[in-house]
Amino acid sequence: MKVLVVGNGGREHALAWKLLQSDSVEKVFCTPGNGGTAVLEKCENVAIAVDDFASILNLVQEKGIELVVVGPELPLSLGIADYLQPHGVKVFGPKQDGAIIEASKSWAKDLMVAGGIPTAKSATFTSASPAKEYIKKEGAPIVVKADGLAAGKGVIVAMTEKEALDAIDELFAQDFAKVVVEEFLTGQEVSILALTDGNTIRPLISAQDHKQIGEGDTGANTGGMGAYAPTPLLDDNLSQRITKEVLEPTLKQLQEKNIDYVGVLYAGLMITPEGEPKVLEFNCRFGDPETQAVLSMLKTPLIDILLACTEKRLAELPPFEWHEGSAVCVVMAAGGYPSSYRKGDVISGIPTAQEEGVMVFHAGTKLNNGQILTDGGRVLGVTGRGSDFKDAIASTYRGVAKIHFDNMYYRRDIGHRISN
Repeated sequence: MKVLVVGNGGREHALAWKLLQSDSVEKVFCTPGNGGTAVLEKCENVAIAVDDFASILNLVQEKGIELVVVGPELPLSLGIADYLQPHGVKVFGPKQDGAIIEASKSWAKDLMVAGGIPTAKSATFTSASPAKEYIKKEGAPIVVKADGLAAGKGVIVAMTEKEALDAIDELFAQDFAKVVVEEFLTGQEVSILALTDGNTIRPLISAQDHKQIGEGDTGANTGGMGAYAPTPLLDDNLSQRITKEVLEPTLKQLQEKNIDYVGVLYAGLMITPEGEPKVLEFNCRFGDPETQAVLSMLKTPLIDILLACTEKRLAELPPFEWHEGSAVCVVMAAGGYPSSYRKGDVISGIPTAQEEGVMVFHAGTKLNNGQILTDGGRVLGVTGRGSDFKDAIASTYRGVAKIHFDNMYYRRDIGHRISN
């Protein structure tokens, strides 16, 4: 069968790569794709924007594509599934009424409160003055969140009251209609990517992401500088609690709102020092770079799982199978990211890195006259597997060492929480 992957990042390269490991997948198209999908065997990039639904539908009909897998949150929140499904197209990804779980932090908070789902105490504001009064009353540290899509960067963890007050001004100046102010939680963050057909929900293995730009988890938040899976922080008991206390009640709340949610329900959790899981946020799509690590561990054909979700038969599938050991993804970024950075630098060494046994997923790249060039802030996601975390980390960094582009930057401590 033919599959379309919508998007152009590292997550989409990983999805295309994993789908093509199945004999039943004849070809994958990517709209618009990147330099990695451009050179992936049996994969073809088509220069269509992720929100150009009419052109995407034309491509699906013209090429006989049987499944559309949506990577980023933007087209989901704009209703790509609503647009395609009336034409008989199978779409893996929620419709607009479900994608609001990521598009509106306040909507998601209301859903969690209604379902008794553990989360941080919060309040929502439509103007700056009452938000600032609340911050002064609660004190710092405190968390300020944009109530809307912000490409993974709309969260300010304010360690001082002044930082929090400045964050309020900054987000309202960016024309966000609402801002959520939330209790600061301590602990470790964990990502759970669960797949659902609207009736059944099943988690993939857990992952941990390194959001901050600097080593030791310092500096500005980014889209993610690296990830590893599975996290040893979750034992079987805690994993089962998350399914029973977070995932299943969330699906129940969606059902009670008559939302037929098909796709990924991504739960960003804080595991408190007492071992309690609390939801920081929900996303409506695969995480990036967690997907690169998680899919590297998956043995069950991805196409089988995604089709089962779109055909409402996830409950019929046997348990997902996984490789032994661990996977680690290290993001190589353009110097200056997440602020201003340069594009168009030549990337060398990718084939040599892959000879080391890693997979190099492209995020911000493009193919130009046979050369791979930088074309974004997060450029590559070098991903390796190993028999344990130490082995996976060593393997991944051996691959990283083979790659070069001018002014490149990467964290040298991905996995430090478990490797120390």
